Amino acid sequence: MAIPPAPPPSFFPSTPRAEQPYFIQEGIASFYGKAHQGKPTATGEHFNRAELTAAHLTLPFGTVVRVTNLHNGMMVKVRINDRGPHVKGRVIDLSTAAARAVGIWDGLARVQIEAFATDQPSAFPP
Repeated sequence: MAIPPAPPPSFFPSTPRAEQPYFIQEGIASFYGKAHQGKPTATGEHFNRAELTAAHLTLPFGTVVRVTNLHNGMMVKVRINDRGPHVKGRVIDLSTAAARAVGIWDGLARVQIEAFATDQPSAFPP
C-alpha cells in the first residue's frame, strides 16, 4: 500500500526581517580628544574623550548611531552630543574612545553611520 503524499503547507513561515535603519550616511570620520577635554559641547555637557560620544551637524542631540569603519568592519554605538564636524567633507567627529573602538588611531577613516529605532533611549522619538 502506497503512502499518500503529504498535503501542501497551509502557510509558508517567513523569516523575521532585520530591522532597517531610519538614517544612513557614509563619509569621512575624524576624532577629537585632548584639546577639547572638559570643554562644553553644544548640549552643554563637558566633553569627555573617554566616553562614546560624537558630533554630527544635523542629527538630534541624544541620537544613538552605529558607526562602522568601512575599512575593517569594526563598529561602535555613540551618542550625539555636539555639533560638527566643521571641516568640509567630514560627516562625524568621534570622541577618542569611539575612534579607538573602530580602529582609528590617527587621521581619518571612511565610515557608515546608521540610526536604528531600537538603539534610541525609550523616551526618544526616531
